[in-house]
Amino acid sequence: MAEKFTVTQETTLLPYLFTTLSTWPKKTVKQRLQGRSVAVNGTVTTQHDASLKVGDVVEVGVTQKASTQDKTPEKLHILYQDKEVIAINKPAGLLSVSTESENKNHALALLRHQLSRGKNQVKLWPVHRLDRDTSGILLFATSKELREAVMDKWGISQKTYLAVVEGIPKAENGSINEPLRMDEKLYRMHVGKHKDAKPALTHYRLLKSTTTRTLLEVSIETGRQHQIRAHMSWLGHPIVGDERYGKKGDKMGLHAMRLKFVHPVTKKEICLEVDAPREFYGLLD
Repeated sequence: MAEKFTVTQETTLLPYLFTTLSTWPKKTVKQRLQGRSVAVNGTVTTQHDASLKVGDVVEVGVTQKASTQDKTPEKLHILYQDKEVIAINKPAGLLSVSTESENKNHALALLRHQLSRGKNQVKLWPVHRLDRDTSGILLFATSKELREAVMDKWGISQKTYLAVVEGIPKAENGSINEPLRMDEKLYRMHVGKHKDAKPALTHYRLLKSTTTRTLLEVSIETGRQHQIRAHMSWLGHPIVGDERYGKKGDKMGLHAMRLKFVHPVTKKEICLEVDAPREFYGLLD
């Protein structure tokens, strides 16, 4: 059952949660927020800087009724599988992995269950992650050693996304070479030079535009957390539906379309590609 708290002074959501749930580890508090189990005045939110006014009611431990869009899939779509690596087409709304043992509704757990037969339980290790609301190619290895072998060559892998952004970029092609730094308190990437910032390079090209939105092909040479989301927001064209770096929406316009990587055993290049779902393209309207 959800715990309810009444706000007594104006503040923002994450600092309020840290103070109210002071006995909880901050990491757990952020996981609850990102896991859509926090509501303000009856509306679930993941926005860390949501404004709170005196009298607002904050609930922690909310259980959402699954919508048709975010319903946990009964079976994951496997794009590629051999004895060493497995790739799936992760639907939007599904976590890649979870650090909470009681949460089984994430891609890693679902794929393990799907591939296991009786007492023959399959073990998998995630090679990388996609944000919950990002759809597309997600890669796993069948052992820790194979995962490390893939990661050894991950720097030369090619990762290409489709992104629907707000507005129309001035240039049809461009690159964003701006370092990124994660603010652990706000769980948000800051863009720009800083002693703790790490290099990040994003390339984009325009595929299609309407009067208010644009479909981009985006490739990244680095794999920083929230890289595309933070870089596109910095450019002035946030991802559609990205509550953290832009405006809240029913669906986020980011899809991992193509992945090229070196196979850990054969050493051959594997190229995987999967188109975005129909509703993704509907975000252009």
